[in-house]
Amino acid sequence: MLKRLMVGRPLGTEEMDHQRIPKWIGLPVFSSDAISSTAYATEEILFVTAVGASSLTLGLSKLIPIASAVALLLAIVVFSYRQTIFAYPSGGGSYIVSRENLGEMPSLVAGASLLVDYVLTVAVSISAGVAAIISIPTFQGLANQRVLLCLGLIVFITVVNLRGAKESGKLFAFPTYIYIVTLGGMVLIGLYRTYFGHISRIPFDPERFEGVREVGGSLGLFLLLRGFSSGAVALSGVEAISNGVPAFRKPEAKNASTTLLWMAGILGSLFFGVSVLAHHLKPYPTHEETVLSQMARVVIGGGPYYWILQFATAAILVLAANTAYADFPRLSSIIARDGYLPRQFSNRGDRLVFSNGVVFLAVAAAGLIIAFGGVTTALIPLYAIGVFTSFTLSQSGMVRHHLSLHQPGWRSGTVINAVGAVATGIVTLIVGITKFTIGAWVPIVVVPVIILIFKAINRHYSSLAVALALTPEDVRRHDLHHTVVVLVGRVHKGVVVALNYARSMRPDHVLALYVATDDAEQQQMQAEWKRFGFDVPLEIVHSRYRDLVAPVESYLDELDERWNIDTITIVIPEFVVGTRSLANLLHGQSALALKLALIDRPNTVVTSVPFHPSPPPAASAPPVISELAAPAAGSEHKPPAPTPGARSGPV
Repeated sequence: MLKRLMVGRPLGTEEMDHQRIPKWIGLPVFSSDAISSTAYATEEILFVTAVGASSLTLGLSKLIPIASAVALLLAIVVFSYRQTIFAYPSGGGSYIVSRENLGEMPSLVAGASLLVDYVLTVAVSISAGVAAIISIPTFQGLANQRVLLCLGLIVFITVVNLRGAKESGKLFAFPTYIYIVTLGGMVLIGLYRTYFGHISRIPFDPERFEGVREVGGSLGLFLLLRGFSSGAVALSGVEAISNGVPAFRKPEAKNASTTLLWMAGILGSLFFGVSVLAHHLKPYPTHEETVLSQMARVVIGGGPYYWILQFATAAILVLAANTAYADFPRLSSIIARDGYLPRQFSNRGDRLVFSNGVVFLAVAAAGLIIAFGGVTTALIPLYAIGVFTSFTLSQSGMVRHHLSLHQPGWRSGTVINAVGAVATGIVTLIVGITKFTIGAWVPIVVVPVIILIFKAINRHYSSLAVALALTPEDVRRHDLHHTVVVLVGRVHKGVVVALNYARSMRPDHVLALYVATDDAEQQQMQAEWKRFGFDVPLEIVHSRYRDLVAPVESYLDELDERWNIDTITIVIPEFVVGTRSLANLLHGQSALALKLALIDRPNTVVTSVPFHPSPPPAASAPPVISELAAPAAGSEHKPPAPTPGARSGPV
């Protein structure tokens, strides 16, 4: 009931096409991550170029050149990924391109890098959204609850995504478009007032400024490159559309390509506009209030427009995580189908989404939030290295694709993708070198570890496939020496049903087994067995330490030696008179423990035989319980004789 309320009714496989999304929904679903970076990319540049040995004035003077370089890089990457969309409309992006053109290891590097990037996308976007919320003066008191707010938002987005891509897209579309309109309006108003009117710069507060000086200082090449790598996070999420092409309505490739161009135009204009406006208004980086909030208060004041922009900013930053929720499960399902992740990741849930991937992503991102205290700046250094690694491999793979197939337009495609590969490769080196000591080493170490996990999983599946492979000899019939052992804890109707089932298999031997803890129990059970005249031999083993599993395992080993048995089937009588009652908690789980212990025993089958007793003739039925009629070693009781309609006691 709770699952249906939160997730919704199950969707049939035939409804798959109805879950495809149009371009106007595809933009917020696959581009919210990239577009949301306009809220913090400029700020992240200033956190590098305006603090430490540098100064605010010096850092602001380099803002426009860095933003221009990032915008140029964006154009290169977008045109490169348009080639990928049309060449590989089945989705998968960097992973598929690398697998098809560069081989196994590059594809695993691309896949691992993207998976790490998507986890970081959720952590960064959620933390940035919370930072926007607590930047609002009314909510600054929530700063100490930063981590709890982040975790709550992760739970919310996870539940929404478990309902399906189409539903989550419709829900998240409105905040995305509100953010685009309000931020675009604020930038246009600010630039107009800057060039044609009058607007004051943001008052400098040295107490809140994260740096050490307002003017002076030095800004070397190393810090400039680090600032560029921080601004390059604006490109995070650009590859998402190429990964999710199959989610679009037909023609998928054309619609995905158009959406990619929309995203590039919005992202590039907003990011560059914010950076130019920041150059004139001179905001300063601080953890207490975002740069965007500082500029908005000066441009549009603290009225309703400011509040709408701030809430829209918080919403788009939080919803940017939706890009990862759209792509991480889809990519992990592809990797799982290739045998490098557990097969469960390739299973679709009730709502036709890859539910296991959604849940795993949420748990991993929550762990990062807790580990880094929900601070965006602490997470950013971990972020860009995975993005640009996958960019580089994807574009390199596309170059190989064009050179191999010589399809129409292959020469221009080769040039575009070669430029993209070189550019993103250089940025990858810049990010790795300039941010290695402040966090970039984490994904550099984590990605190889993930690849080792990929390889170990693949070895397991490969060896299992070899072990399960059939030969003509396997198909030929072989007579088996089969023995069935019925476990008995009490003498009751369920035992009769189990014995009849055991005989129906026509094994070589049928035995009943009782585990006793003392001589008195043994004598009682033997008397009961004889009184009812069962024609199946009863064998009794003793459990000195009141254990069930070890005596049964030893008995089975003895049977193997006694009759050279090929297969032993253990039959456990089971009462089934209801499965939802809390009365189940009152009964032992010894049969479950036995099943778990014997599952690794070769040539051993464990099965339960259900028995549905009739309710007693009383006016009201007894509580519904489910009870296993397995031996309960150590119980001190006299096995009662079954009476018609009576409910069996503890087993």
